[in-house]
Amino acid sequence: MAATLKILSALLGYPTAALQEAAPELAAVLAGEGMLSGAQVAALAPLIDELAQADLMGLQERYVTLFDRNRTLSLHLFEHVHGESRDRGQAMVDLRRMYEQQGLEISATELPDYLPLFLEFLSVLPATEALELLQQPGEVIAALAERLRRNEAPYAPVLQALAELAGASRDTAVVKDLLRQPEADPDDLEALDAVWEAEAVSFGPGAGWQSGDCAAAGAVARVPIPPVPAARSTSNG
Repeated sequence: MAATLKILSALLGYPTAALQEAAPELAAVLAGEGMLSGAQVAALAPLIDELAQADLMGLQERYVTLFDRNRTLSLHLFEHVHGESRDRGQAMVDLRRMYEQQGLEISATELPDYLPLFLEFLSVLPATEALELLQQPGEVIAALAERLRRNEAPYAPVLQALAELAGASRDTAVVKDLLRQPEADPDDLEALDAVWEAEAVSFGPGAGWQSGDCAAAGAVARVPIPPVPAARSTSNG
């Protein structure tokens, strides 16, 4: 479980030379751990191959355009639940505290709700506990998977694998609400500003992922796996 979560975290992170170097080994490690089905691992192969072989600057440019310039594809989970409301700030504090209780230190420039960072945190927990925590943002992950699929983005299989691990369906009311949000043109800077200034999406009582639902876990040792780069946040905060 630990290796799978750490590799999925790396695949969703900002492309680096370290990731390119590690990429050829990732599919074998995923298959060997057995947390994903053969079909899921096969679906990840095109992205892994591309990360290993494509021009790094092109990969980085695509990543920024896809995830950093379109709010509806943001990998910052609380953005989809709290938007820019005050609740998001407290949720960040609560989640950072959880990380610290596990000995996971993050830099001042990284936001705790960045999905690759959250997955790295889950990778140090017992498998049962990690899956329980992954279920909490499961509907957000399912919505991201569907949006990426519609965009024919190579990252879609990563989010789909996570949604399936979380047992999340794309047919719930929360997911449908998220998918109804208009997707901005990343090249239309004026429209992009308007989207980022929009009000937070409001779900019913108990809907979505609330940071208070995340119980602190006991300390566990990190499981050694083939080296993959740590998650990197590209957010401007």
